[in-house]
Amino acid sequence: MTSPTPAGLLAGLHKAGAALTAAMDRVPDGGERAPSTLPGWTRGHLLAHITGICNALARQVEYGRRGETVELYDGGVDGRNRAIDLAAGHSLQQHRDDVAEAMQRALTSFDALDDEEWQTPIAFRNGVIFDAGLALWRELVIHTSDLDTGAGPEAWSKEFCYHLFDFLAARIPPDKRLVLQPVALPPLALGAGGSTVVVSGMVTDIAAWLAGRQPSLDSLRATAAGDGTDLPDLLPWPSAMPDPA
Repeated sequence: MTSPTPAGLLAGLHKAGAALTAAMDRVPDGGERAPSTLPGWTRGHLLAHITGICNALARQVEYGRRGETVELYDGGVDGRNRAIDLAAGHSLQQHRDDVAEAMQRALTSFDALDDEEWQTPIAFRNGVIFDAGLALWRELVIHTSDLDTGAGPEAWSKEFCYHLFDFLAARIPPDKRLVLQPVALPPLALGAGGSTVVVSGMVTDIAAWLAGRQPSLDSLRATAAGDGTDLPDLLPWPSAMPDPA
């Protein structure tokens, strides 16, 4: 599948940032204490995480441009979790300010890149700066939906959904082959197992399911050998961080 160009990715990042800002503006007073769509997390936990990942990816770019590498989060997984727990109880305005500052830092760091710098090696996923940009795109778009303020996966672009198909192919169990049939779009296959399941529906519903989110248009249907079947269980989300010891 085709990745966006750096210019296309930058446009997607700014659009996603604006959508996140609009979603935060729809959180009512006290709504930061209400549940997000992520199990066990309030909106405050989610906003604290968004602040953290924006800062983490920004510093991947900043260090990478200096020819240095640095871990994604200070203190690894434990440091990430502590920071979220400590900041989760902040006021709504503090969350808005923190997210805005961190997101601006991240967007500014990507805006400053020249064409060659997108391929600069970084520690994140043992990849390059372009991988960090794709990760920020995923974080901003998906977590905007997770805030549960009225903009769900149905708002995801076709280009973003196809990026998720590529990135989340790692979730397909080794014994499965999925044939995705988005409505009015060409089918595509993920996985190389011997058991084939056809998953049809709106492109955003298929992408949401692969991302572990609730499809918002209720259009999914799975078939195997022509008969209706359950959607298959998926493997965990591909992690950029090792599990804590």
